[in-house]
This record gives sequence, structure tokens and C-alpha cells, in this order.
Amino acid sequence: MAGIYSVSQVNAYLKNMFSQDFMLARIRVRGEVSNVTYHSSGHIYFTIKDAGGTLSAVMFSSQRKGLSFQMHEGQKIVASGSIEVYERAGVYQLYAVKIEEEGRGDLYAEFLKRKEKLEEMGMFSEAYKRPVPKYAKTVGIVTAPTGAAIQDIINISTRRNPYIQLVLCPAIVQGEKAPDSIVRGIKKLDRYGVDVIIIGRGGGSIEDLWAFNEEKVAQAVFDCRTPVISAVGHETDFTIADFVADLRAPTPSAAAELAVMDYGRFREDLLSSEKTLGIFMKRKIVAAKERLNRNLLKLKLKSPAVSLRERKTHLEEMRTGIIRAMKEKIRLTENRFLLDTEKLKQISPLNRLKGGFAYVTDGSGKAVKGVENLKSDDELLLRFSNGSARTVITEVVKDGGNG
Repeated sequence: MAGIYSVSQVNAYLKNMFSQDFMLARIRVRGEVSNVTYHSSGHIYFTIKDAGGTLSAVMFSSQRKGLSFQMHEGQKIVASGSIEVYERAGVYQLYAVKIEEEGRGDLYAEFLKRKEKLEEMGMFSEAYKRPVPKYAKTVGIVTAPTGAAIQDIINISTRRNPYIQLVLCPAIVQGEKAPDSIVRGIKKLDRYGVDVIIIGRGGGSIEDLWAFNEEKVAQAVFDCRTPVISAVGHETDFTIADFVADLRAPTPSAAAELAVMDYGRFREDLLSSEKTLGIFMKRKIVAAKERLNRNLLKLKLKSPAVSLRERKTHLEEMRTGIIRAMKEKIRLTENRFLLDTEKLKQISPLNRLKGGFAYVTDGSGKAVKGVENLKSDDELLLRFSNGSARTVITEVVKDGGNG
């Protein structure tokens, strides 16, 4: 009887067999990239496939220095490395140390070609995008009746708004029959009259999501009168339906958040607005009363009787002021006259003459102010306060000596 081996022993044996195979230790594999994942640790997990099969692969972060491009779905590559057994999981995979880009896959090339065609037709134009209603009451859903996508949409929608009505139109979302099934669902919900339609499914490879790249699906989304949210795959996945739809959601869960309002927050905002409005109205009423009182006071002050009384009072004040000003003006004028009179008296020649002085002029009537030009026998005229006299100079004496 053959021996009995443990799982670990079998996996270790297989790993040893793989490690002894020279071809598997240094191998180059050509294929198309699918299910690529850039892990937070820096490792890259992906699948290499062709028409006949698939091969799991990983490139550790320590080997990524030579990778000069970002891998994506449908990309054709040549991966160099070794194929080994991962003992814990009992699976074999390619451990890549070098990845070269050979070209894009046929499906991805077809996707780009179709995208360019529909974009030239104007199907992606923002001019045709309809706004998603903010307060949708009914949400139509075109997706598979089973799976994580519909459950995520239901859970998030009902959590955000327990009164929301969800209308599911089951559809095939993968395979040859998927495009027609999706188109039927869109048209049926559009006729039904929901507020917004979500079309989508969970993540997958480019082949899994291909139904949403078909032109008939794009045309149905474009022709739909109801706003359409496309939620196909994960955040990094893009399909033709995403570009045609009125709004793209990165995931089905995000689509539910975009389509269904948060009723709890809406109610809180409504109550807050009601409170704010109440406070604002009270302030407006108080301000209106204060303005009314001010206007009543102004009206009272603007009364003709009050105005006439004020004018009379002002007129009387002006009359009194004028009389007071005139009296003051007369008093000041009189004082100034008396002062000027005294000043004139003080400088009057008559006053000086009365004090024993005389006004002296020569024979021509010119005032004599000094002895500089006088000489003996000159005739002078002396004028006093009460008369005048003529005299003849007998001697001129200058200060400091005899003349």
C-alpha cells in the first residue's frame, strides 16, 4: 500500500520539482494583462492570459525598479522570471523579475477604437448630460439580481433614505446575451418613469465588463430620457457606458450615494434651516418694530405744527441775536471812536503848542526841523496856539559848540 502524505509534504515535493526544472527557473511568458492590482505594499499582482488559458503572476516591490510603465487591462506584455509553487496555497505562479510592454491587447485596442468613434459622434458631449435629481423618490437599477453590486446598492440606498423606492430590472451583465439584456432593462425603466437609473455590475476583467462597451448599450444610454448613472466595475475600470452616461460612479456603492439623498442629513438640515429661519424672522420683526418707532418719531418731528413752532423760535432767536449784535457793534464803535479821539488829541499839534511849543517855518513857509541850514539874519515865522510872530536870527548855535 502506498504511503500517505500530508498536504505540506505534497506541496513541498511539487515545489522541489518546479525548482529543478531548468526551463521554469528562467522563463519568458507572453500574454495579455488582466486583473492587475497595485498593492499598498508595493507588490503587483496580475494575471497573464491568452486564448487558451491564464497564469497568475506577481512582481514584488524589490523588482519594480526596472518597470517603466503602468500596467493596465488588455496590455500585451512579456514577463521574465521563474514559475514556482506557493506552498501555503498549493498553487503555482510566475514570479516576475522583468516586465516588457509588447503592445496593447486586441480587446483594449477595440475599446479605444470604439471610444474614439463614439466621441467623434458627440455621444460624450457635456451638452447632452442631464442633471441627476437631488431628491429622487424612485431609483431604477439595471444589474444582475444576485451578486455584491445589487446588495451594495440596496444596503446603501435604504440606509441613506428608508423611504426610497428601488425598482430592479434584472439583467445579464456578462456574456453574449448581456448587451441586449442591458438595453431592454434601460428602455423598460425609462418607460416606467423612475427618477434616475443606475446601470452597472461589480469588478472584473476587460472581458467581464465588455457588455458595457457595446455600441447598442451606449446608444440606449444616450437615448434614455431618464438620467443614467454608470457604475461598472471598480474605480480604475472605465467602459464606454461611463462616458455616455450622465454621471459616472466609481463603484455601485458610490452610485447609490450619488442617486439617493441622505434623508437623515436632509432632515437635520431642514430642522436647522427652520430654526435659523425662526431666529431670522424674530430679528426681522424686532428690527421692523424699531424702524416703525423711529419713523413715528420722525413723523412727529416732521409735523407742520412742530416745524412752524421751531421756525418761530428760530426767528425770535435770530431777531434777538441781531439786536444784541447791533448793540454790541454800536458799543464797540463808540469805544473805538473815543479811543481814536484820545489818540488824535495826544498827537494834535495844538495840544503841543499849548504846552509851550511853537511851529517854526522859514520865509518860504517850509518847516524848520533843525539848525543845519539856518544862518544869521534869516527870517522865521513862529506859530503859537493863540497866534504867530516873526523874528530874525541873530545867532545860530549848534549842539557842541558856537554857530
